[in-house]
Amino acid sequence: MTIFSNVPNWRHRFARRCKLRPAGAIAVWCGPGLLLVLSACPAVCAQQADPAAPVVVQPGAPGKPSRRLPPFTKAKLPARSQVDVDFMQGMIMHHAQAVEMTALIASHTESKELRTLGARISRSQSDEIRLMKRWLAARGEPVSMAMPGMRDMDMSHHPMALMPGMLTPEQMEALRKAQDARFDHLFLAGMIQHHKGALIMVEKLFDTAGAGQDAELFDFATDADNTQRAEIRIMQTMLEKETPKEKQ
Repeated sequence: MTIFSNVPNWRHRFARRCKLRPAGAIAVWCGPGLLLVLSACPAVCAQQADPAAPVVVQPGAPGKPSRRLPPFTKAKLPARSQVDVDFMQGMIMHHAQAVEMTALIASHTESKELRTLGARISRSQSDEIRLMKRWLAARGEPVSMAMPGMRDMDMSHHPMALMPGMLTPEQMEALRKAQDARFDHLFLAGMIQHHKGALIMVEKLFDTAGAGQDAELFDFATDADNTQRAEIRIMQTMLEKETPKEKQ
């Protein structure tokens, strides 16, 4: 299996199976500058001394031909900026609080609608936390901005600033103490605030020159943006259905 890099940063999705025989070549696009060729077609192998050697193809720019690269072409992770790393580290902390909020639902409300929403948020954001941790680990970056054992403290032992939209300790304490309709209202209002903060983080990422170009990070950030915008609309609708007494 061979991977190549250094392709211009536009997004192609290429997957083609050679039909000359069942074990034909499969080329899979894996992000800007990355193409995997899993095996070689007979027509290509016939041109090579080693029939088992993989073929590495670099797509050309729009309107330009592709070119074949040497079999020994090395794989290389896409370039990233420190802003990418900061975004992933900060978003792990951000998602972790959302998961903490959803964990309160089972013991604080009987609302089936809120329980369904909470399960959805918890599942998606837990999956995304795992993705972000893998992304950082693959690049030799620490998962957390904080020192080990120093929760909510930065490397200077000062309290870390909350990511945009995160609930303050006072808001989290009020949520823990609330029950039933009051909890529902605080949860929805707090999670809307939380989600809007995530949108700010994504916007800041893409507004920074050179940031957000990594394919996996780009896909994650855009998917998170779309998902959280949709969930904000759902929660706003749920808030609008509350009675005046529930809003107090």
